[in-house]
Amino acid sequence: MRREDWGIAIGRAVEHNVPRTMNVLEKYPYVVELARELRRAKEAVVADMDRFIDEAMTAVKSLGGRAYLAATAEEARKYVEGVVGRGRVVVMGKSMVAAEVGLREALREAGNEVWETDLGEFLIQLAGERPSHIIAPSLHMTRERAAQVIRDKLGIDVKPDPADIARAAREFLREKFIKANVGITGANAVAADTGAVLLVENEGNIRFTTVAPPIHLSVTGVDKIVPTLHHAMMEVLVQAAYAGLYPPTYVNLVAGPSSTGDVEQVRVSPAEGPREFHLVLVDNGRRAAARHPVLREALLCIRCGRCHFHCPVYRALDGEWGIQPYSGPMGIMWSAVIHGVEKAGPHAVLCVHAGTCREVCPMGINIPEVINWVRTQYVNKVAGGRSDFKPSQAGTKR
Repeated sequence: MRREDWGIAIGRAVEHNVPRTMNVLEKYPYVVELARELRRAKEAVVADMDRFIDEAMTAVKSLGGRAYLAATAEEARKYVEGVVGRGRVVVMGKSMVAAEVGLREALREAGNEVWETDLGEFLIQLAGERPSHIIAPSLHMTRERAAQVIRDKLGIDVKPDPADIARAAREFLREKFIKANVGITGANAVAADTGAVLLVENEGNIRFTTVAPPIHLSVTGVDKIVPTLHHAMMEVLVQAAYAGLYPPTYVNLVAGPSSTGDVEQVRVSPAEGPREFHLVLVDNGRRAAARHPVLREALLCIRCGRCHFHCPVYRALDGEWGIQPYSGPMGIMWSAVIHGVEKAGPHAVLCVHAGTCREVCPMGINIPEVINWVRTQYVNKVAGGRSDFKPSQAGTKR
């Protein structure tokens, strides 16, 4: 990340995002009510996570899909590598969990051609950089820098204009979609009752990723499970609104591999879309957090990224606050969930407790309280004590 770009880039982002999000919430007040109901639904899952995991996996299998629970990042990588194989073209929709487990790098090392298709992820892939925001991963890039990256890495002449940058990426990636053997996405929500996966987006790249290749894998955390399809739709609407992009351009519902019932209403699979659908649910510390009285709050996060824009520390530290890919206030919580207090602690001590993250969180998470707990645990350990939370407690494969 070039530090000289950060002040300009974050200033422009805040100027565009903050008033737009406030206008959305003022214009559509029902979203605030949906957020309250969604929190109650997610709390129910956190309180009985193993049951909802089993329910979701059973539902996916009943649709003709395949479901796998990965206890660790390594298990998730191995499963996906086994499905993908070698020498394949892989297109990826933006997935923080895929980044969390190092999936793109692992697939490339296994001899595959792998492309991020979200514009922001595509730009940082080209630049060889890390994401700086969970919704806008190339937030640290000015338009001038983004254009220069495309010119340098792809040899495409592009103006420092967001529309022209998007055009150049679209033209380059269209060929990759056509050639792709495998599509990998995350999930904004997984409905336990039906096994349906919901994805919200604006670019259209996720739709291509889910239907163009013959194999689709959805790689996501167990925290994305909600009780019903009704709640899953709530989550995508609330996430889009609090991210300031409402209504979203696309909401995608994926329920198993492609199918058709056009001949005598007999439902058969596959049809024009993927012949295989895999749901890879990643634990990686989440089930241990669900049993913890403080860190369980982190599992309610819907990844809207709003807390970042209102946090003075995130803005002051060039976006590099937290353990990638999770940055900002929510990133401190998630760094503790996945990596433990020892690694998250040095980031937690930098919090100045402005409290703005708590005020803008749609799930009402008391983020400063969680960060303070992480900091206290870390300081106690440095002083010779020990932490009462280790992500390894997530433990065994089920």
